[in-house]
Amino acid sequence: MFATFISYGLLLALAIALVFAAATDLKRRQIYNWLNAAIAIGAPAFWWASGLALWPDIALQLGIAVATFAVTAGLFALRMIGGGDVKLLTALALWIEPGAFLQVIVIMAVAGGAVSAILAGWHLYKRDKKRLAVPYGVAIAIGGLWVIAPKLANVPVLA
Repeated sequence: MFATFISYGLLLALAIALVFAAATDLKRRQIYNWLNAAIAIGAPAFWWASGLALWPDIALQLGIAVATFAVTAGLFALRMIGGGDVKLLTALALWIEPGAFLQVIVIMAVAGGAVSAILAGWHLYKRDKKRLAVPYGVAIAIGGLWVIAPKLANVPVLA
């Protein structure tokens, strides 16, 4: 029971970190390295509190994170996303079970399209000549929060 409360506390900390990452990306177009590192470093504690087995559970988490890094690093090389986005999504992959990570990607893509459309409209309205920089950390945070919100809503009550 104690481990269950720890896992909920860690999920709450992840939710706060995702909101902070979205806010800083929106404001500064930057996601701090220390924040991405904290998210990644917190994952093993979450695995323990969730009772994940080394094989295959944790191995799958690591595999999804490595695959995520490979794909997003390629997108970074093509200048399609920023380095902070690569690190944030890779760190988030350590927390989300493989079956739900596809849901994160889909929600992230939809949210990213919405954020891009809103910012493009604002960019045109302001008649800004600079290149549009989309804070994709916002979409990543929305995808992550979408998946972890139901888990946070089911917090067990002490009896």
